[in-house]
Amino acid sequence: MNEYKKAAEIIKNAKNLVAFTGAGISVESGIPTFRGPTGLWSKYDPKILDIDFFIQNPNESWKYIKEIFYDYMQDIKPNEAHYFLADLEKKGILKAVITQNIDNLHQKAGSKNVIEFHGTANKLECLNCKSKFNSFEVPLENIPPLCPKCNGVLKPDFVFFKEPIPKEAFEKSIYYSQNADIMLVIGTTGEIMPASELPFLAKQNGAAIIEINIEPSNYTNSITDIFLKDKATIAAKKLKSLF
Repeated sequence: MNEYKKAAEIIKNAKNLVAFTGAGISVESGIPTFRGPTGLWSKYDPKILDIDFFIQNPNESWKYIKEIFYDYMQDIKPNEAHYFLADLEKKGILKAVITQNIDNLHQKAGSKNVIEFHGTANKLECLNCKSKFNSFEVPLENIPPLCPKCNGVLKPDFVFFKEPIPKEAFEKSIYYSQNADIMLVIGTTGEIMPASELPFLAKQNGAAIIEINIEPSNYTNSITDIFLKDKATIAAKKLKSLF
């Protein structure tokens, strides 16, 4: 039995399948990764997402944040891999998606139980009164955008450098990782702490790890049980054909 058939059988029989996704699942939708030779940090200074820099220089940060996360990413659409996970959830097989991504593509594909470990670009939070707004409700022509309630500076509701992981997302991620019998790891190198610990936590609690990546990751030779070396969309198509 080849690796894909084996993976499909394991997924079909899962009682608590959880997916853990990273930047690699969204690359084929046209979203660049942050790291690597063609990543965003090769073009932009990472300090724009440092919370201290942002508080002191909201205009400069927002100039690039708007360019990267709002002007460019707003028309991005989900791909086959996002739809595959949404379909598994509809079938009652997939219990949750834990994503490190902030692009909202899992929700656009139809996934309902999505835990956004690093928050979302879809919402903005006021640094002053902590009110939250959908990003499309707030005009971004003038930067930094200001809170409609108190005129404070608005910040994208995702985790900046030096910020903690949102408490609810962290707790839910721990819960689903500890209770998974299968974890499907897609498009992540396993380098970003503390998110990278979640597959290890799942493994420690008895989960089998099925990994989809174009290159070996920090998981491949340590905890992965089945490694499907493919782009996320190719792997999704192959797996879907076996259901």
